[in-house]
Amino acid sequence: MTTMSTPVSSDRPFLNRRLAAFGTTIFAEMSALATRTGSINLGQGFPDTDGPAQIAEAASRAILTGLGNQYPPGPGVPELRTAIAAHQQRFYGLAHDPDTEVLVTAGATEAIAASLLALLEPGDEVIALEPYYDSYAACIAMAGAVRVPVTLRPHAGAFTLDLDELRAAVTPRTRLLLLNTPHNPTGTVLTPAELTAIAELAVERDLLVVTDEVYEHLVFEGAHTPLAGLPGMRERTVTISSAGKTYSFTGWKVGWITASPELITAVRSVKQFLTYVSSGPFQYAIAEALALPDSYYDTLRADLAAKRDILADGLAASGFEVFRPQGTYFITTDITPLGEKDGLAFCRALPDRCGVVAIPNQVFYDDRSAGATQVRWAFCKRTDVLEEAVDRLGRLAR
Repeated sequence: MTTMSTPVSSDRPFLNRRLAAFGTTIFAEMSALATRTGSINLGQGFPDTDGPAQIAEAASRAILTGLGNQYPPGPGVPELRTAIAAHQQRFYGLAHDPDTEVLVTAGATEAIAASLLALLEPGDEVIALEPYYDSYAACIAMAGAVRVPVTLRPHAGAFTLDLDELRAAVTPRTRLLLLNTPHNPTGTVLTPAELTAIAELAVERDLLVVTDEVYEHLVFEGAHTPLAGLPGMRERTVTISSAGKTYSFTGWKVGWITASPELITAVRSVKQFLTYVSSGPFQYAIAEALALPDSYYDTLRADLAAKRDILADGLAASGFEVFRPQGTYFITTDITPLGEKDGLAFCRALPDRCGVVAIPNQVFYDDRSAGATQVRWAFCKRTDVLEEAVDRLGRLAR
């Protein structure tokens, strides 16, 4: 005879209270909405075409020849760690020991989680640029630390950092600065002068810095400058990047960290209890991808810049205020000129109105009102898809 079990009765919720504020991500909600309505998904940031065929073939070859099919080394396969070190030297003149200063992770998301869990203790304050990628807030909460937002604010067609506001946010409890440049979702690329000021502040106040640089090769104006290369920053900076955005293989989840041996050791101590290892055969393929010629990166940027302009021009024609990004593959717009005030409600209604899905920026803010009228669009899609989306969005103007 089978008896029905009685649900556990307790005043304490099942979910860790630190994560009570984090439900289903907005990306999952909007992607499900796109599927249900048959809409064009300009919400979640993944390409709708695969990366270079030769890199896919490298992954297939690795699988078929038994490379990485069993547990790879915990820090990552030597070929990939060597390729990451060579990449940092090639593009930025930064020398890293592949054995002690490089750690391979399950995408940048795990790198962020492992870094914050390793470097923070309950009560530590973390300054993060707002709006921020949603996993930042969740990882800070899991560490029991306190998130202190510093807001990038719209000014003259871009989102800018107030360095005085950043300095004022630092207290004796501040342990770490969490930066993202090129910045998702605003497309801002911090300038060398801004990064120099941030570095001076970190040295002066003895702060650690975790910097998310996954869009490093997607800069359309200016250039990406790694914070770790500035005076006094090498020993206090954890630099994070990944293959997904640069090579259009987001499902492979190959990310990495470069840092001093002491910081790598700390982060690896946490990472080993998260995934331990991942993406074995794909690591060998990404090692080959990192050695692609400069022409690959130039073509990638030119293609995305053209797509940015197609979508940006179409959004402007449809009545949005458009903040044309300097980097990443996202455009932020303001819906106020359309007579709208609530980005979340706007995005939930948009599929039925136009057959297009976007992401409301307010979910990336502590102060929801600061981003209430902002909406983010991804342009890492085929040109014909973007053109169709622009045509559909034109209904708003009509």
